[in-house]
Amino acid sequence: MGIAFLSAFVRTCRIGGAAALACLLAACAAAPVPTAPDDAPAAWRHRPADEAALGPAPDLRGWWHAFGDTELDRLVERALAGNLMLQQARQRIVAARAMAGRSSTEFKPEVGAHTLAEPAPDSSASYFQFGFDAKWEFPLFGRGESIARIADADVGLAESDAMAARVTVVAETVRVYVELRAAEHRLDVLSRIAEASRAKSVLIATRAKLQLASASDIAGSDAEHAAADAALVEPHLAIDRCRQQLAVLLGESEPQASDVGDAKTQLRLDAFRIAEAPADLLRTRPDIRRAELSILKAAGELGIAHADLYPRLALGGSLTYSSRIVGHTELADTDSVVSIGPLIDVPIFDWGARRAVVDARDAELQAAVIAYRQAVLEGVAEVETALATLERQRERAGDLDRAVAALERGDTAVATLRRVGLADDVDRHAATTAMLKAELDAAAAEEARNLAFVALYKALGGAPLPAS
Repeated sequence: MGIAFLSAFVRTCRIGGAAALACLLAACAAAPVPTAPDDAPAAWRHRPADEAALGPAPDLRGWWHAFGDTELDRLVERALAGNLMLQQARQRIVAARAMAGRSSTEFKPEVGAHTLAEPAPDSSASYFQFGFDAKWEFPLFGRGESIARIADADVGLAESDAMAARVTVVAETVRVYVELRAAEHRLDVLSRIAEASRAKSVLIATRAKLQLASASDIAGSDAEHAAADAALVEPHLAIDRCRQQLAVLLGESEPQASDVGDAKTQLRLDAFRIAEAPADLLRTRPDIRRAELSILKAAGELGIAHADLYPRLALGGSLTYSSRIVGHTELADTDSVVSIGPLIDVPIFDWGARRAVVDARDAELQAAVIAYRQAVLEGVAEVETALATLERQRERAGDLDRAVAALERGDTAVATLRRVGLADDVDRHAATTAMLKAELDAAAAEEARNLAFVALYKALGGAPLPAS
């Protein structure tokens, strides 16, 4: 009997639903989603002037390969696979998709079963009831499309958050690696400066024994040597900090000795051009994509609030079978009741509460559109700042490289004079120290340029796309 009831309910739903939808669908469509404004400029203001003379543009999805470091490539792959923030983001995508699947069943026929034991009205017997309940609500007045919009937006928001996490993890991994290699190079140079200071201090002490140097000369050389030794602390701390940060990015509890080997060379970038245009930010930056999806979700919520102003229509039915358990009564021992008919919920008067919700959702939609424009402007500004910084740091690094080259020539000249007896070891150590200090400044400029490159591609939303 239950199967017959279900068949009758489905047939009734089909007939009633087709008639209702044919009459109301044209008037029940959800309001259109506002078009996201395009405020991106036509071109970057701070892009290199003569890009034709530059090298190839780094791939947006693998931009860190521009450094040409296989160790860095391996670390980025490990971070993408093991980072805990990315694993959380992937699970949130799974959850959002599951909820989207649930929302797709909102306006499909629902059937449930129930049991109930209760006494007869005159308390002369007790009956056990078993039955089916069925309901099929129609997605009228744009309610169905609005719910679908919200579900799609929630999935998109989870995916954009996951992409934002990928961008951050890749950029942070590269940034920390750049700082680690810079600190190792700085430690090497400072160690050579400390060695030169130690040798100079020994020479000054020897001169003092020969009455060729004063006490102030000894004090000055000792202070210079002590300062050079103290300067070694900073790169050691930077190396330890970077290794710990890399462990966190890789999803590990502590740094592994095999993660990053010791290296004294610093990462260097060749000249490159920028292939991405400002309009590309609309599809590459996760925060802009998130703002766009927020418009879609706000439009869906406005559609639901608007649909709540109108009646809700559904077809419902029930089959209840009852049987007497104990006692006696004039009622039948067993009985069944079938009912099928429309279910209508009509809002009449609520002191303007539903209308207030519509007004609030409409204001939130307008705010979402404005937030999208804000995200675009901030994205463009961030890229422009990174481009300008990158160009200025490139010029600074070039100037300091020329200074190092000049001091290297001076150091060579002093070495030549030392061989012919026109200069002593103190002069040679002083020239070497000046050259090494200039090398430190040049290395700092190169590190700043590398970090500006990382900031640029983070601002562009550069990261590998997920596998699916």
